[in-house]
Amino acid sequence: MSDLSMLINGRKVSAEKGATFERRNPLDGSVATRAPAASPADAVMAADAAAEAFKSWSQTGPSERRMLLLKTADALEAKTPQFIEAMAAETGASGMWAGFNVMLAAGMIREAASLTTQISGEVIPSDVPGSLAMGVRQPAGVVLGIAPWNAPIILGVRAIATPLACGNTVIFKGSENCPHTHQLIVEAFSDAGFPPGVLNYITNAPADAGAVVEAVVAHPAVRRVNFTGSTRVGKIIAMTCAKYLKPVVLELGGKAPMVVLDDANIEDAVNGAAFGCFANSGQICMSTERIIVDQKIADEFVKKFAAKASALPLGDPRKPEPVVLGSVIGMSTVEHCNALIDDALAKGAKLLCGGKAENTLMPATVLDHVTPAMKIYHEETFGPVKCVVRVNGVEEAVACAIDNEYGLSAAVFGGDIARAFNVARRIDSGICHVNGPTVHDEAQMPFGGVKGSGIGRFGGKAGVAEFTELRWITIQTTPRHYPF
Repeated sequence: MSDLSMLINGRKVSAEKGATFERRNPLDGSVATRAPAASPADAVMAADAAAEAFKSWSQTGPSERRMLLLKTADALEAKTPQFIEAMAAETGASGMWAGFNVMLAAGMIREAASLTTQISGEVIPSDVPGSLAMGVRQPAGVVLGIAPWNAPIILGVRAIATPLACGNTVIFKGSENCPHTHQLIVEAFSDAGFPPGVLNYITNAPADAGAVVEAVVAHPAVRRVNFTGSTRVGKIIAMTCAKYLKPVVLELGGKAPMVVLDDANIEDAVNGAAFGCFANSGQICMSTERIIVDQKIADEFVKKFAAKASALPLGDPRKPEPVVLGSVIGMSTVEHCNALIDDALAKGAKLLCGGKAENTLMPATVLDHVTPAMKIYHEETFGPVKCVVRVNGVEEAVACAIDNEYGLSAAVFGGDIARAFNVARRIDSGICHVNGPTVHDEAQMPFGGVKGSGIGRFGGKAGVAEFTELRWITIQTTPRHYPF
C-alpha cells in the first residue's frame, strides 16, 4: 500500500487538515493507495503556484523546454516496473497494457519536445500601407488537465506534455481510481528538473471532485481546461467552464463501430476486431463496441472471431502468468455488462463465447444477431462484452455505423480500398481507420471526436492550436493616414 502526497510549487504536501481517501484493488478490496483529499483551498494554492511560475516559464526558450521534456521521457521509461505494479494494484490492468502505456506516453513526451520549435505564426497581408500584421501564437496561461484511470499513463501525459511544450504551466488533477499511477508521471517530470510550480499535482476524494475542479476553473490565471473521461462528466465540466468562459478540450465516451465489408480479408478483420474489442478488457474510449458485418461473410467471420476471443488469457495481473484480460475497474462494470447481456439474450441475441461474470475477472464475451431493440446496440459497455450486427450491403452498414450519439473512432475493413475509404468518409467520427483497428493513437495525430464524444483535438499541431492564444499584432512601419 502506498501513501501519496500532492505536489504544489515543487513541494510534496498533504491536503488541508491532513484529509485522505483510499483507493482499493478491484479484485480483492485491499487498500492499494492512500492519497491526499484536496480541498478547494488546496486547489487554489496549486493555481496560485502555477500562475506565479508562468511568469518565468512562459519566457523560456524552446531548447530548454525540449531538453526537459526529453529527460522526462527517459525518466518515465525508467519507472516502467513501478507503473506496472501501480496499475495492477489500483485498476487491475495487465502488465502488457501498463507497458504499452509507458511506451506510447514516452513517445508523446518526445513528440511534445519536437513541437517546441513549431509554435509558429504568420505574416498576414494588411490593407493599411506600412502595416506589418502578424498572427502570433503565445502561451495561454495556466492549464488544468484532468485524466482518467483507463489508460492512465497515456492520457495523463497527454494532459500535461503539449501544454508545457507551449510554455504554459499545468495543474494536473489525478484520477481518484489511480492516484499512485498518476503521481509516478509527475515524479518523472520532477526528476527531469522542471522548475517549481510549472507542474502541480492534486488529488481529491470522489465526493469532492466538483468543488475542487470548480475552484481551479474559477481562478483568473487558468486559461485552458482539458478533460478525458465519460460524456456525463464531460458535460458537467463543459458547463462549469462555460460559467467562467474558459475554453475546454473534451475527449469523451465512444461506441466505436467496426464495419466489415463483404470483400474484407477475414483474418485481418478478426485480428483487428480482437485487438480493438479486448485490449485493456474493452476499457478504452476507442474500443470497438459494435462489429457491423455484411451478411455474406458473417458466418465465417463470427466463427473465427469467437474462437480467437475465447482463447484470450484472463487472470489476476498481479500474478506472474501473462494475461491479455486482467480485472475491470470495479463491480459496477460487471453489473452493467451483465444487465446488457441479459437484455440482449432475452431479445434474441446469440451468445458466441464468454458470458455473465461474478467478479471483476470478466471473460471476452461476444453476442451475435444484435438489433437496435437491444440496449447493448446503443449503450457503451466499457468492458469486454461486444456485439455483432449483421447488415445487407454498404448502405445498411453506414446507417448502422452512425446510429448512435457518439463519434470518436471507427474502422472499415474491405478489399477494395477506394470503396472502403468512401465508406470511412461517410462515418460521422473524428477518427476512422481503413483496414486497421479502432484502437490506435499516435502523438502527432489530431485526436478527438464529434457529437457526444467531445470537442477539440489533442496531438501534434492541433494540440498546439488548442493550448496557445492566437493574437493579432501589428507594427506600423511608415506614417499612417487618418481621416481626422
